Amino acid sequence: MSRSEINADAPSSLRERVYLALREDVLGGRIGPTERLTEPRLSRLFGVSRTPVRDALTRLVADGLLAREEWGYSVVVPSMARVRDLYEVRIAVELRGISRSIENPQVRHDADALGAELEHWYALRAAPPEPSPEFVLEAERFHTALLASSGNTELVTVLADVTRRIRRVRMYDFLVPGRIETSIDEHIEIAERVADGGLETAHRLLHQHIGESLEIVVERATRALAAMNALAGPTPTYFGSPDDRSAGVRRTPGRQPR
Repeated sequence: MSRSEINADAPSSLRERVYLALREDVLGGRIGPTERLTEPRLSRLFGVSRTPVRDALTRLVADGLLAREEWGYSVVVPSMARVRDLYEVRIAVELRGISRSIENPQVRHDADALGAELEHWYALRAAPPEPSPEFVLEAERFHTALLASSGNTELVTVLADVTRRIRRVRMYDFLVPGRIETSIDEHIEIAERVADGGLETAHRLLHQHIGESLEIVVERATRALAAMNALAGPTPTYFGSPDDRSAGVRRTPGRQPR
């Protein structure tokens, strides 16, 4: 694809291409923690105007993957200790949504809300998506809907804050082949047990489900951080060849392959 053809693309498509390319490099650990990402440099790299680059960078900041600096943008380096602390809060909040119903039979989950959520996940099981960090949004949807169906909006508010803060690392969970299919099956089983009144079983399954997610997230995030540190060069920069720019493809930041 020529450079002129790239610029002829629809703006939304161009923004999405830049966003996905940068996100892949961040999640893959190919942008080191010392990299300085700036709009002019990225604009030249992709052979596009600064508008789609700015849009992509803004989205990555919202994802928690990049941080705004005075000179541009840098990769957010997650603290695994903080991630574990936030997962502990997440587990406590989500399990409370079920345990409050166990403790008080008068507290019932919204059957209609659960039914609608189950229909959504049955459809996903019939046609599961390919591994993608974007699936984190589907996972967040399920856990929010499940907790909301318990009727305590304050618990949902706390969960929303926690999921926003761990979204950056949870994306690693859904890059593992087969993990999305497993998550879909587990979500369905948990919701079905809640819907049919098997709250003790649902409580156990939910605890196990979140715990397994934590271990996968920590393992993959730690590996990505190691890759980031290995690729970090003494001089922060963002590499890309003219051929890559004219082809409109992603170029791996960090040190050049040896």
